[in-house]
Amino acid sequence: MSDERSTGGFPPLVFSGIQPTGNLHLGNYLGAIKKFVALQDDHDCIFCVVDLHALTAQLVQDDLVSQTRQIAAAYLAAGIDAEKHIVFNQSRVAGHAELAWIFNCVARIGWMNRMTQFKDKAGKDRENASLGLLAYPSLMAADILLYRATHVPVGDDQKQHLELARDIATKFNNDFSARIAAAGLGVPMRMGEERVNGYFPLTEPLIEGPATRVMSLKDGAKKMSKSDPSDLSRINLTDDADTIARKIRKAKTDPLPLPDSVEGLSGRPEADNLVGIYAALADTTKAGVIAREGGRQFSEFKPALVDLAVEKLAPITDAMRRIMADPAEIDRVLKRGGERANEIAARTMGDVKRIVGLLDD
Repeated sequence: MSDERSTGGFPPLVFSGIQPTGNLHLGNYLGAIKKFVALQDDHDCIFCVVDLHALTAQLVQDDLVSQTRQIAAAYLAAGIDAEKHIVFNQSRVAGHAELAWIFNCVARIGWMNRMTQFKDKAGKDRENASLGLLAYPSLMAADILLYRATHVPVGDDQKQHLELARDIATKFNNDFSARIAAAGLGVPMRMGEERVNGYFPLTEPLIEGPATRVMSLKDGAKKMSKSDPSDLSRINLTDDADTIARKIRKAKTDPLPLPDSVEGLSGRPEADNLVGIYAALADTTKAGVIAREGGRQFSEFKPALVDLAVEKLAPITDAMRRIMADPAEIDRVLKRGGERANEIAARTMGDVKRIVGLLDD
């Protein structure tokens, strides 16, 4: 779908969320939570625990409540201000599911079938995959557009889903342009060669930093994952200092020393991954790490990485444990966040029903 991507005319707002499945790990922190904390200083932000999405991974779960609380605890422990910004769990706001249904009717089956994550997760037995897994990107679009968010911090693996969200917004704006204009609910937007009245922004991705995609400590070609059967493949945010040290010491490397230039990391995925992790933790670049550490053996570099990882993660781990010890307080934060989110969502759904032609008292 050809269009000029624009969020012009919409108040800047950041939305993002993490799915409560499995233990939070270093990749979640560097790829998402650390960025959330940085964004909140200059943006209005909504941070969600996307518990409805978790049902697409596994319908029956014994610990979804505790997993949801753990994500919220990680947000707070890392430094997200739940008074200034909104922190809540997705299922508290019915508008997510309600708007997702409308978007299911906007989106095309062909769009969904092209989603690489669906192909990867469904595997060869696609006929047995849940409809929820196929429609996952439509719910993700609803998560974002329910608040008319203009920016979303995403990892490389989510870029395609955000493109779909923009396609859904584009089609909705085009299909209902006349009604949006008549109701005075949109802003002028250029779509290809024509101008339409857009109700939803074309949300832009925020992808930056040296570790946008953290890879497995056991295989530099695979993303660090909660679902990997080997706990040595990831550093969990609940790991203590000794565990972090053991995992980094055992991390897969190659026999060569660190290169003298960033270009020398090409074709060396494990080395590239560890350098990227160091850079992200130290708030520098891979080039900065190589300038200081280039030429060293991994037997020298790994202890330095251990010290840095423990220094940065230990305070978050300690805070998470303290926060998790008071689940009632976590629930209070999520409840209050849900109430604030619902105030925005209700306005959006009222507008959308008016635009689509659904009766709504």
